[in-house]
Amino acid sequence: MLRIVILVVALGAGTLAGWLALSLKPSAAVTTVEAPRPQFKMTDVLVAAMDIPLGQALNEKALRWQSWPADALNSGFITRAAQPNALEAMNGMMVRNPFVVGEPIREDKLSRGANLLASLLPPGKRAVAIRISAESTAGGFILPNDRVDVIQTGNRPAEGQKENVSRTLLSNIRVLAVDQNIAEIKVKGVAIGKTATLELTPAQAEIIATAQASGTLSLALRSVADIQDEAAPKSPSSTSVRVLRAGQSEVVKF
Repeated sequence: MLRIVILVVALGAGTLAGWLALSLKPSAAVTTVEAPRPQFKMTDVLVAAMDIPLGQALNEKALRWQSWPADALNSGFITRAAQPNALEAMNGMMVRNPFVVGEPIREDKLSRGANLLASLLPPGKRAVAIRISAESTAGGFILPNDRVDVIQTGNRPAEGQKENVSRTLLSNIRVLAVDQNIAEIKVKGVAIGKTATLELTPAQAEIIATAQASGTLSLALRSVADIQDEAAPKSPSSTSVRVLRAGQSEVVKF
């Protein structure tokens, strides 16, 4: 009987020991495998190393090479593979449009000319300055790169007295500068200048020169939403200007 009791106790102890061994066995470590990241082909692109304002000459401190995804390249970007000496080649070029830090450099926003105003003019355009005042420039709120309509005010005889007449000469004209400021003034207040420089075609330049000699010119500021609109139809009285050349009279239509 004693042997049976001992055997039962031994079997119970063995069973308990086996259960404890299984319950205390350390669990297997869980290993997380990250999916491989997609590899993009990169290339070096010339970018601005700082904010570069309008009219500043480039130097090597203002430029740097930046890795750029090859799939996101623009045809206007300057790459190290295509122009390895671009840092030296761009030295001294003038900025026609401002750059922000990290923005890719594009040659169509640069000029090799020393005259900034001449570099801002598209081919076939002329820069013509007219006399202005605060009253003739929307209270001085007209700034460079705004679009305006040019209005002439003059007088004509009417029943023995002079009558003031105003007419729109040109529409949707770009303002290049106010006095000698070619960039928008980022200060409080307004730009009250004595001259405004307009971007005109040669024919428009003749019209403005004649109109300025025979009357007063005012600028009407256009809405940003109207910049893409075509010029508004003119009344019959404002479709031509009589020009005197070498003692001969000629009517110029516009």
